[in-house]
Amino acid sequence: MVSYKELGLVNSREIFKKAIEGGYAIPAFNFNNMEQLQAIISACVETKSPVILQVSSGARKYANQTLLRYMAQGAVQYAKELGYEIPIVLHLDHGDSLELCKSCIEYGFSSVMIDGSHLPYEENIALTKQVVDYAHQYDVTVEGELGVLAGIEDDVQAEHHTYTEPDQVVDFVSRTGVDSLAISIGTSHGAFKFTPEQCTRDANGRLVPPPLRFDILKEIEKRIPGFPIVLHGSSSVPQEYVDKINKYGGKLKDSIGIPEEQLREAARSAVCKINIDSDGRLAMTAAIREVLATKPEEFDPRKYLGPAREELKKLYMHKTQNVLGSAGKA
Repeated sequence: MVSYKELGLVNSREIFKKAIEGGYAIPAFNFNNMEQLQAIISACVETKSPVILQVSSGARKYANQTLLRYMAQGAVQYAKELGYEIPIVLHLDHGDSLELCKSCIEYGFSSVMIDGSHLPYEENIALTKQVVDYAHQYDVTVEGELGVLAGIEDDVQAEHHTYTEPDQVVDFVSRTGVDSLAISIGTSHGAFKFTPEQCTRDANGRLVPPPLRFDILKEIEKRIPGFPIVLHGSSSVPQEYVDKINKYGGKLKDSIGIPEEQLREAARSAVCKINIDSDGRLAMTAAIREVLATKPEEFDPRKYLGPAREELKKLYMHKTQNVLGSAGKA
């Protein structure tokens, strides 16, 4: 077993406390490969933002659990090399079993999510408590979930939203002992979060999705004041990336995300972790497609992955500075 502390990582407890007090949210950026990790660390060091490196079970299979451990350790050293030591969490996104959470903890993760939101309420509590009891032995923090987000992301799929019930949160948090709680207030997974029929059009003709349920968030904050809240499925699906992907041969019809001003509002509340995955995928794909389409003679992966890495860095810096408010908080 490898402790995350040996790798130079931190758990989420202190950075969440500071985020709630400071009215900002920590970025939780998903990564699968070296270029994504380089972009995340360089962006967060440059903006002096704490960061959560987020790994889904699918990403763990893709990258290999042993390599991931050393990539996370390398990320800590890379930040120092770039000249500023930032708090870095390695977090399992949407863990679906006690066994997976145990394995991640043994391989150096400093935080895990156990997602029992698809289970009946009492089963969700039982599974979440099992993970908490195990993780807390090693000072690893645990995120649970109440409510279901629609959409598709890796192995996580759901057709319909189930909003979090404020009446359940006190019972869930007290009986499980979780350190943070992911809630459902209208965000969703993937790049196709809403149908055009669910949206209105702004003055520029862009589709605008229905607003997040801040009334539910406020009610939850009343029930568990000062408790760390997490928003999943919070990519904004920047239209310029969608347009570029489609321009260079892609087919992303009706890709609609969460408006960034709503995420900024959420970040000022007890929401202290905001998950962003699809935006990074879009930025990377747009940059790669442009190079391959405009320079068809190119076959060196560095020549298209390099620009993709730079585009990702630009996106992540924008998120920490203008959306989440985490810049300067490391």
